[in-house]
Amino acid sequence: MLLKGKLALITGGSRGIGRAITSKLASEGADVIINFLRKKETAEKAAQAIREKGVNVHLIRANLAEPEKIDRMFTEITEKFGKLDILINNAASGVARPAMELDVDGWDWTMDINARAGLLCAQRAAKLMKSGGAIVSISSLGSRMVMSSYTAVGVSKAALEALTRYLAVELAPKGIRVNAISAGAVESEALRMYANDPNIPKPAIMTTPAGRMVVGDDIANLVAFLCSEEASMIRGQTIIIDGGLSLSSLTNQQQNNSKGA
Repeated sequence: MLLKGKLALITGGSRGIGRAITSKLASEGADVIINFLRKKETAEKAAQAIREKGVNVHLIRANLAEPEKIDRMFTEITEKFGKLDILINNAASGVARPAMELDVDGWDWTMDINARAGLLCAQRAAKLMKSGGAIVSISSLGSRMVMSSYTAVGVSKAALEALTRYLAVELAPKGIRVNAISAGAVESEALRMYANDPNIPKPAIMTTPAGRMVVGDDIANLVAFLCSEEASMIRGQTIIIDGGLSLSSLTNQQQNNSKGA
């Protein structure tokens, strides 16, 4: 098992992509800490399923939009475990509005959870990675591609990717590898929210050249690899996993530009 004996914290790790990542890391032998905010029953069910894999599971409820709650979470980790080997910045939220309709509250909420929390968690996690470790953040194609009603989330994910590069260089001397994963349209609750936007053409968001949409397990498999020693020379990268969706979208855009010319 690639991660036997490691301890991993997965933010937003009780459902959706986070749960898939948690399950995969546990399957590779890692003990896991699941951060969640709402639906304690869902978190407990996820924890029970993962305990059946023969690893230890610990639940921590914390709102990552509040710095003091992040501090409290890491204080608990320090007191209970005294170390951390892996941090997965997966928790995310956002307001689905065009740029001209965004208000300050929606902007701040999105940036605080998707970008600022990534920095604060990395700062605290690095202090517990005394023998090195890995940090992986989950981004999205909206960081570089313009999507309707995705302004706040897209900008926050772009900030997270930039942070990944800075952290990768700064933490390299400590033996900590930092990378990000940019996921395409993933079958999830979040996707359904954006898929209801009438401005987004359904074929563009629901199909890929690979013939199916990306699922949580696809992302989880890549996360596990990046957390392993087999990926020791991958640093500061944002790896796209989208079944070729972004290539297809780029081709369509170029074709439309050619027609316009």
